[in-house]
Amino acid sequence: MAKHTVALGIDIGGSGIKGAPVDLTTGQFLQPRRKVATPAKSTPTAVAAIVDQIADEFTDDLPADAPIGVTIPGVVQHGVVRTAANIDKSWIDAAGEEIFSEALGRRCLLVNDADAAGVAEQRYGAAKGEQGLIILTTLGTGIGIALLHNGVLIPNCEMGHIEVGGHDAETRAASSAREREGLSYKAWATKRLQPYYAMMEQMLWPDLFVVGGGVSRKHEKFLPLLTLRTPIVPAALENQAGIVGAAALAAD
Repeated sequence: MAKHTVALGIDIGGSGIKGAPVDLTTGQFLQPRRKVATPAKSTPTAVAAIVDQIADEFTDDLPADAPIGVTIPGVVQHGVVRTAANIDKSWIDAAGEEIFSEALGRRCLLVNDADAAGVAEQRYGAAKGEQGLIILTTLGTGIGIALLHNGVLIPNCEMGHIEVGGHDAETRAASSAREREGLSYKAWATKRLQPYYAMMEQMLWPDLFVVGGGVSRKHEKFLPLLTLRTPIVPAALENQAGIVGAAALAAD
């Protein structure tokens, strides 16, 4: 069977649902991405309708057998959504992959959004060519985590919720916590991120940290303030990573 060179990636977020066809050789978009606001009532039926709408916009420009990958902000086990961060709680225990496949009229792959971003950074971005244990962290509303060992994804890591200093880490170290509490980048880095990443080092001994999320665009304000034995670098693909990773995993 011929290897796929193009796939469609669709990334579901709390505020927007975005999609684009991806060149699997380069990780680049073949067309500008489309974005539709996530419905206020983000139920499976409502979200699946938008995913189908976005896919339809690219139908004429994709091979008929192009794989489709979809991300969701939640744990995904064998196509079933087990948690629901920033989307309607009716997603919990919903057969997400089946729901999207029915809406699209063809089989798709459903993956956790941080996992997709990690795969994208490993194959095309800041961790390309790196071996060993790579940990992607997305610092946003919460903390998303992707673990990859020698290029192999270890899915559904929820280490944004480890306890640090008696608190769920993401409630104090996520970018939203910095904004909510009015912390300077220096205070956030030294008092919140430093103990979090040091704990991750102690538990997992990674070879590289990659830091994503919107705040990574300002990485020079906080990453140099961290004192770690592990190299820590900003993500390269920024908000494209979920789409690219979903497409790449679907093609696998």
